[in-house]
Amino acid sequence: MQRWGDRPGAPSFFREWMPDMQKRTLLGAMALAPLLTACGFHLRGVPEFAFRSLYIQAGRGSPVGMELARNLESSSEKLTVLRDPVAPDKAEAIFQLLGERQQRIIVGQNVAGQVREIQLRLTVNFSLRTPGGDELIAPVEIVQQRSITYNETFALSKETEEQMLYKDMRKDIVQQIIRRLSAVKSLSS
Repeated sequence: MQRWGDRPGAPSFFREWMPDMQKRTLLGAMALAPLLTACGFHLRGVPEFAFRSLYIQAGRGSPVGMELARNLESSSEKLTVLRDPVAPDKAEAIFQLLGERQQRIIVGQNVAGQVREIQLRLTVNFSLRTPGGDELIAPVEIVQQRSITYNETFALSKETEEQMLYKDMRKDIVQQIIRRLSAVKSLSS
Protein backbone atom coordinates (compact mmCIF):
# COMPACT_ATOMS: atom_id res chain seq x y z
CA MET A 1 0.00 0.00 0.00
CA GLN A 2 1.39 3.33 -1.05
CA ARG A 3 1.14 6.27 1.34
CA TRP A 4 0.25 9.78 0.18
CA GLY A 5 3.70 11.15 0.98
CA ASP A 6 5.34 8.36 -1.07
CA ARG A 7 3.37 9.10 -4.24
CA PRO A 8 5.32 10.63 -7.12
CA GLY A 9 3.37 13.91 -7.07
CA ALA A 10 3.62 14.47 -3.29
CA PRO A 11 5.96 17.17 -1.98
CA SER A 12 9.24 15.66 -0.82
CA PHE A 13 9.21 17.49 2.52
CA PHE A 14 6.17 15.42 3.59
CA ARG A 15 8.10 12.17 3.20
CA GLU A 16 11.09 13.39 5.16
CA TRP A 17 9.58 15.79 7.65
CA MET A 18 6.39 14.29 8.95
CA PRO A 19 5.95 10.70 10.21
CA ASP A 20 2.57 8.97 9.74
CA MET A 21 1.32 9.55 13.29
CA GLN A 22 2.03 13.26 13.11
CA LYS A 23 0.22 13.45 9.75
CA ARG A 24 -2.85 11.82 11.28
CA THR A 25 -2.73 14.13 14.30
CA LEU A 26 -2.43 17.21 12.09
CA LEU A 27 -5.28 16.09 9.84
CA GLY A 28 -7.44 15.30 12.90
CA ALA A 29 -6.77 18.72 14.41
CA MET A 30 -7.61 20.41 11.12
CA ALA A 31 -10.86 18.45 10.92
CA LEU A 32 -11.86 19.39 14.50
CA ALA A 33 -11.04 23.12 14.22
CA PRO A 34 -14.32 24.05 12.46
CA LEU A 35 -16.30 22.13 15.09
CA LEU A 36 -14.76 24.18 17.91
CA THR A 37 -15.73 27.46 16.31
CA ALA A 38 -19.21 26.14 15.52
CA CYS A 39 -19.89 25.41 19.20
CA GLY A 40 -19.12 28.99 20.24
CA PHE A 41 -15.58 28.38 21.49
CA HIS A 42 -13.27 31.39 21.26
CA LEU A 43 -10.18 32.59 23.05
CA ARG A 44 -10.67 35.01 25.94
CA GLY A 45 -8.91 37.91 24.22
CA VAL A 46 -7.74 41.21 25.66
CA PRO A 47 -9.77 42.47 28.65
CA GLU A 48 -11.64 45.74 28.27
CA PHE A 49 -12.14 47.98 31.27
CA ALA A 50 -14.79 50.62 32.03
CA PHE A 51 -12.02 52.93 33.32
CA ARG A 52 -8.99 54.36 31.53
CA SER A 53 -6.81 54.84 34.64
CA LEU A 54 -6.41 52.75 37.78
CA TYR A 55 -4.54 53.40 41.00
CA ILE A 56 -3.39 50.26 42.84
CA GLN A 57 -3.40 50.83 46.59
CA ALA A 58 -1.29 47.99 47.98
CA GLY A 59 1.38 47.60 50.58
CA ARG A 60 4.92 48.45 49.56
CA GLY A 61 6.48 45.35 48.02
CA SER A 62 3.22 43.42 47.90
CA PRO A 63 3.78 40.45 45.52
CA VAL A 64 0.12 40.43 44.39
CA GLY A 65 0.12 44.22 43.91
CA MET A 66 3.29 44.11 41.80
CA GLU A 67 2.05 41.15 39.73
CA LEU A 68 -1.31 42.87 39.15
CA ALA A 69 0.34 46.12 38.03
CA ARG A 70 2.65 44.24 35.68
CA ASN A 71 -0.24 42.26 34.15
CA LEU A 72 -2.51 45.28 33.76
CA GLU A 73 0.22 47.36 32.12
CA SER A 74 0.92 44.64 29.57
CA SER A 75 -2.71 43.60 28.97
CA SER A 76 -4.17 46.83 27.64
CA GLU A 77 -2.78 49.90 25.93
CA LYS A 78 -5.95 51.82 26.85
CA LEU A 79 -5.41 51.43 30.61
CA THR A 80 -2.95 53.56 32.59
CA VAL A 81 -1.79 52.19 35.93
CA LEU A 82 -0.95 55.04 38.32
CA ARG A 83 1.66 54.54 41.00
CA ASP A 84 1.99 57.95 42.65
CA PRO A 85 0.78 57.43 46.26
CA VAL A 86 0.23 61.17 46.73
CA ALA A 87 -2.46 61.52 44.05
CA PRO A 88 -4.72 58.44 43.83
CA ASP A 89 -7.69 60.74 43.11
CA LYS A 90 -6.35 61.37 39.60
CA ALA A 91 -7.38 57.82 38.65
CA GLU A 92 -10.89 56.93 37.47
CA ALA A 93 -10.87 53.86 39.75
CA ILE A 94 -8.94 52.83 42.85
CA PHE A 95 -8.06 49.18 43.46
CA GLN A 96 -7.56 48.52 47.18
CA LEU A 97 -5.62 45.42 48.19
CA LEU A 98 -7.09 44.96 51.66
CA GLY A 99 -5.15 41.86 52.65
CA GLU A 100 -2.78 39.20 51.41
CA ARG A 101 -2.05 36.17 53.60
CA GLN A 102 0.00 33.02 53.05
CA GLN A 103 -0.75 30.01 55.23
CA ARG A 104 0.99 26.66 55.65
CA ILE A 105 -1.28 24.09 57.27
CA ILE A 106 -0.27 20.56 58.27
CA VAL A 107 -2.93 18.12 57.07
CA GLY A 108 -1.18 14.76 57.39
CA GLN A 109 1.23 13.08 59.78
CA ASN A 110 2.64 9.58 60.08
CA VAL A 111 2.50 7.41 63.21
CA ALA A 112 5.70 8.96 64.57
CA GLY A 113 4.19 12.44 64.29
CA GLN A 114 6.28 13.52 61.32
CA VAL A 115 4.66 15.81 58.78
CA ARG A 116 3.71 14.05 55.52
CA GLU A 117 1.31 16.46 53.82
CA ILE A 118 0.96 20.24 53.88
CA GLN A 119 -1.70 22.49 52.48
CA LEU A 120 -0.55 25.88 51.16
CA ARG A 121 -3.17 28.60 51.14
CA LEU A 122 -3.06 32.12 49.69
CA THR A 123 -5.88 34.50 50.60
CA VAL A 124 -6.31 37.90 48.94
CA ASN A 125 -8.94 40.51 49.90
CA PHE A 126 -9.63 43.47 47.62
CA SER A 127 -12.20 46.05 46.57
CA LEU A 128 -12.64 48.58 43.78
CA ARG A 129 -14.00 52.08 44.23
CA THR A 130 -14.12 55.45 42.54
CA PRO A 131 -12.18 58.42 43.96
CA GLY A 132 -15.55 59.74 45.18
CA GLY A 133 -16.00 56.64 47.35
CA ASP A 134 -18.60 54.78 45.25
CA GLU A 135 -18.04 51.05 45.57
CA LEU A 136 -17.68 49.30 42.19
CA ILE A 137 -16.65 45.93 43.65
CA ALA A 138 -17.51 45.27 47.28
CA PRO A 139 -14.74 43.72 49.39
CA VAL A 140 -14.05 40.25 47.99
CA GLU A 141 -11.93 37.37 49.23
CA ILE A 142 -10.20 35.01 46.80
CA VAL A 143 -8.59 31.86 48.17
CA GLN A 144 -6.23 29.50 46.35
CA GLN A 145 -4.90 26.32 47.92
CA ARG A 146 -2.51 23.55 46.94
CA SER A 147 -1.54 20.34 48.69
CA ILE A 148 2.05 19.17 48.81
CA THR A 149 3.66 16.03 50.20
CA TYR A 150 6.49 16.59 52.64
CA ASN A 151 9.59 14.66 53.66
CA GLU A 152 12.21 16.00 56.07
CA THR A 153 15.08 14.56 54.02
CA PHE A 154 14.10 16.78 51.05
CA ALA A 155 13.31 19.91 53.09
CA LEU A 156 15.27 22.33 50.88
CA SER A 157 13.71 21.12 47.63
CA LYS A 158 10.24 21.13 49.21
CA GLU A 159 10.77 24.75 50.31
CA THR A 160 11.61 25.67 46.70
CA GLU A 161 8.52 23.79 45.52
CA GLU A 162 6.39 25.70 48.03
CA GLN A 163 7.68 29.03 46.71
CA MET A 164 6.88 27.95 43.15
CA LEU A 165 3.36 26.94 44.20
CA TYR A 166 2.79 30.29 45.95
CA LYS A 167 3.97 32.08 42.80
CA ASP A 168 1.56 29.98 40.70
CA MET A 169 -1.32 30.74 43.09
CA ARG A 170 -0.47 34.45 42.92
CA LYS A 171 -0.67 34.36 39.13
CA ASP A 172 -4.04 32.56 39.26
CA ILE A 173 -5.43 35.12 41.71
CA VAL A 174 -4.20 38.04 39.60
CA GLN A 175 -5.93 36.57 36.54
CA GLN A 176 -9.17 36.23 38.55
CA ILE A 177 -8.85 39.85 39.71
CA ILE A 178 -8.34 41.05 36.13
CA ARG A 179 -11.45 39.16 34.99
CA ARG A 180 -13.45 40.76 37.82
CA LEU A 181 -12.11 44.23 36.99
CA SER A 182 -13.09 43.77 33.36
CA ALA A 183 -16.58 42.69 34.44
CA VAL A 184 -17.22 46.22 35.78
CA LYS A 185 -19.26 47.86 33.02
CA SER A 186 -19.88 51.30 34.47
CA LEU A 187 -18.19 53.70 36.91
CA SER A 188 -21.50 54.55 38.59
CA SER A 189 -22.62 52.20 41.34
